Amino acid sequence: MNAIAEMRERVTLQSPMRSADGAGGADVSWTDVTTVWAKVEEGAGSERLTGERLAARAALTLTIRHRAGLTTEMRALWNARVLNIRAVRDRDGRKRFLTLECEEER
Repeated sequence: MNAIAEMRERVTLQSPMRSADGAGGADVSWTDVTTVWAKVEEGAGSERLTGERLAARAALTLTIRHRAGLTTEMRALWNARVLNIRAVRDRDGRKRFLTLECEEER
């Protein structure tokens, strides 16, 4: 597993806050939950057609110390980049580290 010394990047984890918009929908704002040290690894990117335009997506993997309460509804902020959390995994089941599979839409 990754050594703590490899976690050199500061990442802020955010949770969505939904409020009624008065028209039957909801407005979403983001609230900081915590800032943690992380190891950030960039993976392969991809492109897909969204509507009439091509959207690029970057895949990133964040490794952090284990903490309870992380979900795929949350997001991470790293170096002014917004990363949507797609999966949260405790790879060895020992509650030491979490791997967050993230995606940045550009």
